[in-house]
Amino acid sequence: MNVAIRPAVAGDFAAILALNAESVHFLSPLDTARLQHLHAQAAYHRVVEVEGVVAAFLLAFREGADYDSPNYRWFAQRYPEFLYIDRIVVSTDRHGRGALLYEDLFAFARAGGARQVTCEFDVHPPNPASAGFHARFGFREVGTQWLGGGKKQVSLQARSL
Repeated sequence: MNVAIRPAVAGDFAAILALNAESVHFLSPLDTARLQHLHAQAAYHRVVEVEGVVAAFLLAFREGADYDSPNYRWFAQRYPEFLYIDRIVVSTDRHGRGALLYEDLFAFARAGGARQVTCEFDVHPPNPASAGFHARFGFREVGTQWLGGGKKQVSLQARSL
């Protein structure tokens, strides 16, 4: 099976938007204009391609990005150097590809001098699959916050490099 990790390009945006829509209950919505802005700000935006089809993507930002996410801003107020994972999405029929992206991301972060890799996942409503996935990669909770007018709580996570 031909599997490759490569930088995301504009030609991937339709597939990325479709993947995001599949998992929007765990993520914020994304449209083309927003994706173009995030792509331009991202330190890391890569896809996993399986047999020529985009099966997963990961979008991450360094400190100093022009990004209005309340979770990103939480980390920006507390960490002088970090790489924030905004979202990772894996096609429902390709689970397991997320680990490839995380290993690639950690190598990217180390090469770029990031001291922390940060992220969040939902704890209310719960996302036990994400909690287990991040625990396996050595993330630990460094805070929590409520979003959406108290409709969602996230666990803010960090992993030292």
